[in-house]
Order: sequence, then structure tokens, then C-alpha cells
Amino acid sequence: MSTLTNTDIDPDETICNNSTNGITISDNLDAAAPSPLDMPSRVLDGATRVERAWAHWKALGAPRFMVAPMVDNSELPFRMLCRKYGAEAAYTPMLHSRIFSENEKYRSMEFSTCKEDRPLFVQFCANDPKILLEAAKRVEAYCDYIDINLGCPQRIARRGYYGAFLMENQPLIKSLVETLVLNLDVPVSCKIRIFPNLDDTITYAKMLEEAGCSLLAVHGRTRDQKDSTKFKADWAAIRAVKQALRIPVLANGNIRHMVDVNSCLEETGVDGVLSAETLLENPALFAGYKTVEWREEGDEEGDLDQADLVVEYLKLCEKYPVPWRMIRSHVHKLLGDWFRVHPEVREELNKQSILTFEWLYDMVRRLRELGKGDPLYGGRNVVVDRIAVNAAAG
Repeated sequence: MSTLTNTDIDPDETICNNSTNGITISDNLDAAAPSPLDMPSRVLDGATRVERAWAHWKALGAPRFMVAPMVDNSELPFRMLCRKYGAEAAYTPMLHSRIFSENEKYRSMEFSTCKEDRPLFVQFCANDPKILLEAAKRVEAYCDYIDINLGCPQRIARRGYYGAFLMENQPLIKSLVETLVLNLDVPVSCKIRIFPNLDDTITYAKMLEEAGCSLLAVHGRTRDQKDSTKFKADWAAIRAVKQALRIPVLANGNIRHMVDVNSCLEETGVDGVLSAETLLENPALFAGYKTVEWREEGDEEGDLDQADLVVEYLKLCEKYPVPWRMIRSHVHKLLGDWFRVHPEVREELNKQSILTFEWLYDMVRRLRELGKGDPLYGGRNVVVDRIAVNAAAG
């Protein structure tokens, strides 16, 4: 277990240990790759592209339960934890295509994977087709889709001119998609937000399909609806997109537990669902577990609590090193309810400028001794039974 000592380095920006169990992108791997502009074009008619899109999706097992892309929060150890508890596919955090292309340190700290980390979507933000292609070529051998982030609504995306702030520049978006489609061996996916007007959303989605997008994930909120607690995702709009397209479509929004998952699949007809914020508090969501907030009458206590999940996550971080800032963020989100009861322990964590695994394990032990431990409710049998019922009905 490692401890940081160099005071000239921000501890939260330092990799947590020196394990090499995961795969990172090095300059040696980059140098061996062919020039993106030397790759042959993939000129296919629309029907053939759609057929290939479905063949690829089915070859991956047609996953339905997915970890959404989350900046600094859908890194390899967290993806592996979610996969253990039912997630069937996952996105990387959003990667900045220009920085990823230019900066080896950024690549090594922000992207890692392993052979068990599949199916995997590697997501980039971009506004330059050539730069996006350069970044995508570095990782296409390690993933199942290159995903273009067209949905980020945050201020940083406005300043950088990417994400949802490209929605009005559809010629540029089309160029981003087509450049990847014509030069990559891996399929291209996109993740979008909806327009206030449904017709605009449908036109937008159809353009992406025609440009060669093989899979579309739709967040059912507009660019201005940033707060998920105030704005409910529009599943009707997602259903309309699914009905209008021929490629696989995923839904994002309003997924808090497996009842929501099954309702979304039924109401929208989509091929899978993404969860983000809920997974940060409950990475076992897709295994049928609920936090106490969503407990319903008849839900029984499960065999897990959030402290158990923290320990599992930390062990994965020891195996697959990531920056300490990511670990710190996950610990805060997973133990938020515990910290509200024992804020003095949270303050101790906040004061730790240098973290170690030993200190974090001991913190969890002390929290348990203080007596706060709301269980998660439900479990694997619950989700398996519900899926079986839905499959039979379908």
C-alpha cells in the first residue's frame, strides 16, 4: 500500500499505487498505431450500417444495464464494482480529445481498462474531427464503442464548445461522426440530450443515424435541465426517438432502482438503460438493491450496506490504481448518509491531505463502531425474478 510524500504534487492528482494489473495507454502503444488518415474508408449504404450495428450489439450480448459516463466517477475500479453487481456494460468518464491526444500523463491518469472491463464505451468530448480521430485511434483496440459526448450541459462544456453546446451546429456534429465512422474499426456511438421541441429531437437523432452512428443514448432532459431533482426525464421523448430510429437506442434519466429500470424498458421500448447519480450512492442498483430512500413496503433488508461497497471499491483501487481525487469523491458519495450522522468523521476525511488505504479502511471500521449502518434493501433474487417476469410478458 502506498503513501505520498512529495509535497510538490497535489496528492489527489497522484495515482493511488503502482499496480500494473490494468491497461493504460502509453506512448509505445501509440507509436505502433497506424496514422488515422491512412485508414481505409468504410463506405456502406444505410441498410448495411444498420444491420452491422445490430450484429455488433447482439455479439456483445445486447446489454441492458449500463454505467453511464460520469466525469471522474466512472473510472475502472468503479466500473468493475458495478459490473460485479449486475452492470452489463459501462462508459468511461468523459475524456477531452485534444488533451488525450497531446498529453501522455493525462492518458495514463484518466484512462485504464482490463480484459474483464467489457463491453466498454470510451467517451470523448470534441469539436474538431481530426483531433477526435487522433484520440479515438489510441483506444479503439481496447473498447467496443467510441462514444461522442453531445450531452454535457455544464458551464465548462459551454466554455470549451463541446457536449450539448454543439446541438445547434449539426454540420459539425455530422462531421465528427462521419470522420470516425470512415476511419475506425470500432463502431461509433453518441450520447445526446433532447431539444425542447420533439420534432427537433427526432430530426437530430435521424441525422446522427444517417451519419453512421451505430448506437444512440438519449438523456431525456434538455440542456437547460441540469438538476435531476427538479426536472424529470422525458421518457415519452425517448420512446419517440426509439420508434424513429433503426439502430439500438439507450435511455438515461429517472433510474433509481430496478423498478424504474423495468418501467423504463417497458415504457420506452429501448434496448438498455444508463444510470449515473444513483450508482454513485448504490453501485449494486442493477443487482436489485435499494437505498433506504427508495425502500417500499415489503422490501427486506439485503446482505449489503454502503460501507461494504466502500471496502470492495477500495480493494479494486488497490488492484487498478486511479487518482486519489476519484477515490475521495466516491467515498464521500457512498458514505454520505453515514457522514450526516457522524459529521466529525467526514471532517477528519476532509482534513487528510494525504490519503492511504490503511487510513480509509480504519475510517470505515470506526464508522461501524459508531453504530451507523443502514442496510441496502432487496438483492439479486428480486431483480432476477422481475426480469424473468418482464421477459415472459414480452
